[in-house]
Amino acid sequence: MEQNILDCIIVGSGPSGFTAAIYAARADLKPELYTGLEPGGQLTTTTEVDNFPGYPDGITGPAMMLDLQKQAERFDTKVHYEMITKTEFSTEKGGIHKLWAGNKEILARTVIISTGATAKYLGLDDEKKYAGGGVSACATCDGFFYKGKDVIVVGAGDTAAEEATYLAKLTNKVTMLVRKDVFRASKAMIHRVENTANIEVKFNHELIGIEGENALVERAVVINNQTQETSKIDVHGIFIAIGHKPNTEIFAGQINLDENGYIITVPGSTFTNLPGVFAAGDVQDHIYRQAITAAGSGCMAAMDAEKYLAELD
Repeated sequence: MEQNILDCIIVGSGPSGFTAAIYAARADLKPELYTGLEPGGQLTTTTEVDNFPGYPDGITGPAMMLDLQKQAERFDTKVHYEMITKTEFSTEKGGIHKLWAGNKEILARTVIISTGATAKYLGLDDEKKYAGGGVSACATCDGFFYKGKDVIVVGAGDTAAEEATYLAKLTNKVTMLVRKDVFRASKAMIHRVENTANIEVKFNHELIGIEGENALVERAVVINNQTQETSKIDVHGIFIAIGHKPNTEIFAGQINLDENGYIITVPGSTFTNLPGVFAAGDVQDHIYRQAITAAGSGCMAAMDAEKYLAELD
């Protein structure tokens, strides 16, 4: 029996994956989407989404993902609640790509990778306990909720410096916890931090615990790793800014990745180095990392896939 060869398979189910599905389905590519372990991606851990156009009253991350999924399914996208565990991509134009979900082999002419990235956390139990109640990994997503309040930013690199200066415009005070006695950030970002009056930097300090009531953050427990002295800081928000890890392990060795593991795409497009394989969303974007930019690149990927298939025919 000859195995069915799909026109388009989408790996991942955040804003980029579902938007790609909507566009691919409307182009009659009959896409099939594999959600992965976290259907809906990072947004499912976001309590309030206020910056996605079209939702004047805001919406929760999980509800928004369900909306996107319903829209994709309305155009006959087939959604599989399974994880792609292995891939064998063809290197030839017009070649057939092989993917596996467990023991099930899937063949496709085009593949859109939208597996996203995962925010790195410190690994404290309290981070999970207060997730959505004051612990966040995205200042542009959640900073608005801390207007006029005190917050902490954990981290020493450009991301941390950027989050701190962004939050300083909204909040009363930002305390940065830097594990070593120096920043890892670029000179320009360090100057921005130093020139912002309401940012206080605590070098050689680490977050070791979080305290609060009703799953809402009220205090951070910190330690001076030079003196071993612990103290508490009254805050409402704690932003972990120690970087993201793109979900690209299963593609390593097949697709061109940058030094941090993000998929490299041809500028101005979603093309990877492999014909018929496209990447969209946070898996290839370590700069913007927003739901709206991910959705936009999902649209681009579906259009690029459609054009690629049209040229083959």
